[in-house]
Amino acid sequence: MDWNTHTVTNQVDELRDADLLALDPALQQHLQRLGADWALPGLHAYGTALGRRETFEQAAQANAAGPVLQRFDARGRRIDDVRFHPDWHALLTLLRGQGWMARPFADHRPGRWAAAAAGMLLHGQVEAGTLCPATMTQAAIPVLRRDPALWAWLGERLLDPRHDPSDRPIDAKPSIWLGMGMTEKQGGSDVRANTTTATPIGGPDSAEALLRGHKWFYSAPSSDAHLVVARAAEGGLSCYLVPRWRPDGQRNAVRIQRLKDKLGNRSNASGEVEFEDAWGLRVGEPGRGLPTILEMATHTRLNCVLGSTALMRAGLVQALAYARGRQAFGRPLAQQPLMRSVLADLALESEAALVLALRLAQAFEDAEGPAPDPLARAWQRLMTPAAKLWVCKRAVAQAGEALEVLGGNGYVEESSLARLYREAPVNSVWEGSGNVMALDLLRALGREREATQRLWDDLAEGCGDEPRLRAALTALAPVWQRPTDAAEGQARRIAQRLVLLAQAVLLRRHAPAAVTEGFLATRFGPDTAGIFGALAPAALDVDALLERALPTQA
Repeated sequence: MDWNTHTVTNQVDELRDADLLALDPALQQHLQRLGADWALPGLHAYGTALGRRETFEQAAQANAAGPVLQRFDARGRRIDDVRFHPDWHALLTLLRGQGWMARPFADHRPGRWAAAAAGMLLHGQVEAGTLCPATMTQAAIPVLRRDPALWAWLGERLLDPRHDPSDRPIDAKPSIWLGMGMTEKQGGSDVRANTTTATPIGGPDSAEALLRGHKWFYSAPSSDAHLVVARAAEGGLSCYLVPRWRPDGQRNAVRIQRLKDKLGNRSNASGEVEFEDAWGLRVGEPGRGLPTILEMATHTRLNCVLGSTALMRAGLVQALAYARGRQAFGRPLAQQPLMRSVLADLALESEAALVLALRLAQAFEDAEGPAPDPLARAWQRLMTPAAKLWVCKRAVAQAGEALEVLGGNGYVEESSLARLYREAPVNSVWEGSGNVMALDLLRALGREREATQRLWDDLAEGCGDEPRLRAALTALAPVWQRPTDAAEGQARRIAQRLVLLAQAVLLRRHAPAAVTEGFLATRFGPDTAGIFGALAPAALDVDALLERALPTQA
C-alpha cells in the first residue's frame, strides 16, 4: 500500500549557490564609487565561496555544536582549552585567507577600508560568530602599531593571512588572534569601576605586571592574547596585553571559569576568567588605559554596524527570494500589495544601513595618515556611536520581519532566519549598549566643537533645498549648538534623528531616485511608519526597489 498522502509543492528553498556580491548591485556600485573597484574580482570570488550550499551548512554546524571548555587534560594539568567544531576553523580559514581583516593596514590603495568592509559584509551574511575574533584582531592593530617594540613582535603575525588554531606560545605561531577584556561583574559598562589590579614586576616603572582579578565577559577566550584594562599601582587604569602563554613558555594564569550560554552568537566563545597573577605587558601610557582601549572600541563599533548591516541584508535576500517563489491566494507573495510594502521597506532600511556603514569605513581611511581629513574625523567620531545605536537596533526589528515573511518555515531551526534572529541583538549589547552610544554622542557634540561644526556643514550642504531634510536639520539645531543636561533624557531621540538625516543625505548623494525618494517619503513624511510595511505604497517605486535589492536575473 502506498502511504504517500501528498506531493510536496509550493515550498521554496533558501537561496543558495550564488555569488553574494553579484546579488547586490548597491554594494557593487558603492564600492566602485569609493575607489575599491580593484577589489571586486576578489570579492566576487569570496561571495561565490560564501554563497555555496556547503558554506551555509558549515555555518549551521558551527553554531549547532558551539565551543566546549576543557579545563584539564587527561592527567589533571590545567589547560583551559576551548574546543570548536571543525567547521568553525574552516570558516575562520576562509575569512582570514581572503585578507579582508588586515587589508586596511597591509594595503595603501584607496578604497581599502571599503573593500575590507565589503568582505565583512559578505561574510556576516552567512556566519556572524567568526566576525568576533576578526573584529577584535583588526581593532587591536592600530593600537599596537603605536608601540614599536610590540609591533615588531606581533605585527607580522597579525597581518598574516593564515589561520593557526593551535594553542602554542605566540613566538611559535605564524599568525595570531587577539581578544579584549573590559567588563567586570560590578561595573558592566562603567569600566572606571574595574577592580582588577596590575602589580609591576621589577620596579614601579616596569611595563611588565602581574594581573589579579576577573573579567565577566572575556571575548573569544581562546585568542592568543587579550587587551585588558587593569588598575595599576599608581591608581589609574592602564591597558595590558595578556597572552595565553608567558614569555618563559609556561601557560599564563588566565583561568577560564566557564563559557557563556548565549542567546545567539553561539558559534563563538565568550567566557568568564580569573587572573591569578597573570603576566601582562602594558600597552600605551601608564594610567591611560581607557583612551587606549576605547581607540580599539571605536574600530569594533564600526564592525558592529557592518555586522548588523550584513544581517539585515541576509534577511532581506532570503525573504525576497522566498516571496518571489511562494504562491498564496493565487499569485506569488511578492506580487501581493501588502507584502510588497513590507519588502520594499526592508530594502530601504537595508540600503540606508549599507550606505552609512560604507561612509563610516571611508571616514576611517580618510582620518588616518599624516594629513587626516577633518571632515572624516568628524564622521568617525560623531556618527560611529550614533550609527551603532540605530543600525544595530534596526537589525533586530528587520530580522523579525524577514523571518515572518517565511512564516513557520522561518521560525524553525532548519531555517537560517531563526539563527539570524537570535544573532541580531548581540551588536546592540556588545561594545556599548544603546544608552552608552547615545551618551557618547552627546559628549562628542559638547566637547568636540570643530568636528561638530564640520559635520553640521556637511549635512547642511547635503540637505540642499529639500524641505523635509531642512526641517529635520533645523530640529537638531538646539542640541547641536550646545547640548544641555536636559538633553540626556532625549539622547536616543537625538541619535535617531541624526542617523536618519545622515542616511537621507548619503542616499540623496549616491543612490538612485527610487531609493532616495522612497526613503524620504517613508522616514520624513507626515505619516512615517512605526513598523515595517506600514506605509503608503503610492510613495514608492516598489518594482525598482525590489529589483535593486535582488535582481531577478542574478
